[in-house]
Amino acid sequence: MQSLPQTRDLVLIGGGHAHALVLRMWGMNPLPGARLTVINPGPVAPYTGMLPGLIAGHYRRDEIMIDLVALARFAGARVVLDRAIGIDRTAGRVILQDRAPIRYDIASVDIGISSDLPMLPGYAEHGVAAKPLGAYAEAWAGFVARALPAPRVVVIGAGIGGVELALASQYRLAQTGAAPQITLIDRGTALPNIGRGAQQGLRAELARAGITLIEGAEVAGLTSDAVHLADGRVIGSDFTLSVAGSRPQGWLAETGLHLTDGFLTVSPQLQTSDPAIFAAGDCAHLAHAPRPKAGVFAVREAPVLLHNLRVALAESGQMRAYQPQRDYLKLVSTGRRSALADKFGLRLSAPILWRWKDRIDRSFMAKFHHLPRMVAPALPMPAAAGLAEAVGPKPLCGGCGAKVGSGDLARALANLPAPRNPAVLTGPGDDAAVIRHADGFQVLTTDHLRSLTLDWALMARIAALHALGDVWAMGADPETALAQITLPRLSARLQAETLRDIMEAAGTAFAAAGADIVGGHTAIGPELSIGFTVTGTATHILTKGGARPGDRLILTKPLGTGTIMAAEMARIAPEGLMLGEAVAACLTSMLQDPGPAARLLRDQATALTDITGFGLAGHLWEICAASGTAARLSLAALPLLPGAASLAARGVASSIAPANRAALIGHLHSADSPASALLFDPQTCGGFLACVPAAQSDHTLTALQALGGPAAIIGEMTEGPPRITAG
Repeated sequence: MQSLPQTRDLVLIGGGHAHALVLRMWGMNPLPGARLTVINPGPVAPYTGMLPGLIAGHYRRDEIMIDLVALARFAGARVVLDRAIGIDRTAGRVILQDRAPIRYDIASVDIGISSDLPMLPGYAEHGVAAKPLGAYAEAWAGFVARALPAPRVVVIGAGIGGVELALASQYRLAQTGAAPQITLIDRGTALPNIGRGAQQGLRAELARAGITLIEGAEVAGLTSDAVHLADGRVIGSDFTLSVAGSRPQGWLAETGLHLTDGFLTVSPQLQTSDPAIFAAGDCAHLAHAPRPKAGVFAVREAPVLLHNLRVALAESGQMRAYQPQRDYLKLVSTGRRSALADKFGLRLSAPILWRWKDRIDRSFMAKFHHLPRMVAPALPMPAAAGLAEAVGPKPLCGGCGAKVGSGDLARALANLPAPRNPAVLTGPGDDAAVIRHADGFQVLTTDHLRSLTLDWALMARIAALHALGDVWAMGADPETALAQITLPRLSARLQAETLRDIMEAAGTAFAAAGADIVGGHTAIGPELSIGFTVTGTATHILTKGGARPGDRLILTKPLGTGTIMAAEMARIAPEGLMLGEAVAACLTSMLQDPGPAARLLRDQATALTDITGFGLAGHLWEICAASGTAARLSLAALPLLPGAASLAARGVASSIAPANRAALIGHLHSADSPASALLFDPQTCGGFLACVPAAQSDHTLTALQALGGPAAIIGEMTEGPPRITAG
């Protein structure tokens, strides 16, 4: 059954708390016909309520992070990992830092705030901002690892957040055995937005912890080891943190939207002055009920925001108004697994409050760490014999994970007649067909990928680079390309705009390779797939059959793309790493331009191929069979993508991996291990596998690494009948 056409675009700009909750609720009940996109600079977003606990060492980093990639998969949303820098309201486009604009019909902004001090001399070089939180957490972990015996920390800004982080810093550093010196500085009076009783309690906590509080002091500048005050005092500092302000992101001023002190002014319905653009969280100013910047409001705005976005997309229904509570319970952590409560000026302090706060925070994060599993529909009964086996135990992978296995492919092509034209020098089996002409050789190849991401422009770049790999692997220069694109069902407007985005992204990739798109074919189908037929020219051809015993094997990219993208489909995170971070690293590797490596290798390799659907082992076996040699691999030398080994150890594999393994029974000898499992992992936009004479292999490796890739020597070709040994 075909899905319903998509007709309108909803774009969530930023991965703040309100948008994270909207994504989760959307996944439970999506609006038919709406296409959802979330834009965020990174694949994960920290939860502010647990930040002091992270700084104090009570939480691991992964416990406070919302995985936007996994959340988007659950919501059926496209995730775009880039930074928004503007909105073209006339064209209905979100302007991004590193890629083409993203169109919207309805947009929502939840990009948080910054606490940096850009006008303060020396801050850019020597200061750290508490917001955005991700960079702060990373910088703090590095500082703690330095293990200074008497670390000096200065916190600028003595509001609730500054006091919490000063107390957390003191506790964490003291736990390492150090003698920390913590100084808290404020240009006014400390703790202005909290009741008198709670203020007294927190001042007592600062005194107990030995934290120096300086009030009524203006910071004049920062140096590498000190904070300089306007009255001439100099405070020694090894780590200077700003929690001083709530500064809006500067690009909002260029949108033409109504602002209040730089923040987006919103109505009770959370609409900005442009009814097609909503805003929530700290970047928004509630004109009807101004409130301080606090995560509790973003969380409670989320259901109202979701409802009103759905009304705007459907162009029917009644919007709801958001009315924030007059005051809210503030649970302020004091660093040592204790907390202080404040509401309506009342104060209560006890360790039990920390446990209460911890339970509240963990319950909130459980919404994202334990997303509901959508049960696949049962197979119809009765059904033809073999249906269950054909469907398999898991969804079909995208990219090269959706290829036909090499064994089935070989049987299907076994009776294909040999080329009759004497100018055709190769048939099926090498990376590309080779045709002789008067000036040299022309190569011709085609590749087609089932989409492995909902980001169609990103998928277009991946498909283009993947198809170009076969031309480069033959030692040729790309020349022309024909596109074959199947679009999912869309409205006529979205169909035209999506196709334009795909062709622009692909055109950029081919142009960088020196090739032109000269035509193609489009169709409508159940899902997105993108392919290209590519031609190239060469003065000499590299094949898989030129390897010699003694040649070193060089791999130019890490393995693991099939395993990581299979894990993304199943929402399985690797050990010690957020799934979204593993996926982001995987996509970055796919998008690494292989052209420079190909141009370097074609003059030095005796045999060359690109690693694609049959995995490293499958493509190495093709070299062995074509060259009449054996090969020996060092599993320890294999470059692997972050998280790939952990996932392989848990049995995560692409849907084609079993066929890849079966095709090499009797040809490959290796002990079972995560690294050996990844020998069968299909690679999309994988690296080149080059056979290079031993005498020049080190020089070649150094030159490849200078191009910026993690190239490695992973083994050598050996004497003997074709076989692979890995150990």
